[in-house]
Amino acid sequence: MTKTPAAELASLLRPALLRLTRLVRNQRVDTSITLTSLSAMATLAKHGAMSAGDLATCEKVQPPSMTKVLSTLEDHGLVSREPHPSDKRQAIIAITDAGVALLDDERRSRDRWLSRQLETLTAEERALLEHVVPILDKLADQ
Repeated sequence: MTKTPAAELASLLRPALLRLTRLVRNQRVDTSITLTSLSAMATLAKHGAMSAGDLATCEKVQPPSMTKVLSTLEDHGLVSREPHPSDKRQAIIAITDAGVALLDDERRSRDRWLSRQLETLTAEERALLEHVVPILDKLADQ
């Protein structure tokens, strides 16, 4: 059975993307904060304060898992809890200034690493990658 051109490309692209993603993720500033925690903080930074349940839904994790994540983040001063305005059983979770600063540090660290890697490429290779970014974004948005 022969592979379609799309299937052949997928076989080449998938492992390369996985390796690159793993390398970028490993460029960490604070390894005491998990990638799951960083993702939750990034969601709060992007979408604003929300309930723990809404955050769990956004992050596609079960509420008990999010409760553990938030407890750790709160202990580190990276998120804060405020009473829900209409439901006393819930709290509103917001990222703190320290959380925003950590996210910024993490992004800068990863960007510095990736920039150094890109500098090893030729100008033509970097130009090709510039054209690939919108295509990868399109795939990610499907």
